[in-house]
Amino acid sequence: MRLRAATGTIDNPMTHNPQKQAPMTPSAFETTHHAAAAATRQNRTREMQLFPEALARAHVQERLYEAESERAARRVLTARRLQRRAERASLKARRALALVVMQ
Repeated sequence: MRLRAATGTIDNPMTHNPQKQAPMTPSAFETTHHAAAAATRQNRTREMQLFPEALARAHVQERLYEAESERAARRVLTARRLQRRAERASLKARRALALVVMQ
């Protein structure tokens, strides 16, 4: 049975001779951790690059909503104005008819 050689740590190396030390290779955890961190950084960078575009899109949506609200308000005001005009015309016609009938 073969004994597995104990590897040293950075603080407590197995040997102080650099030629006899094992090469420094990242563990699987470190590799995946660094890859995940790089992906997160890349996503953050992409989000930061797209942030002005998202902000501009939000402003455009807000302006469209304001424009539609103003159009709706203008339609209501126009309808009220036309209704008052129609009521005045109707009242004028009733008065004229009443004057004709009374004579």
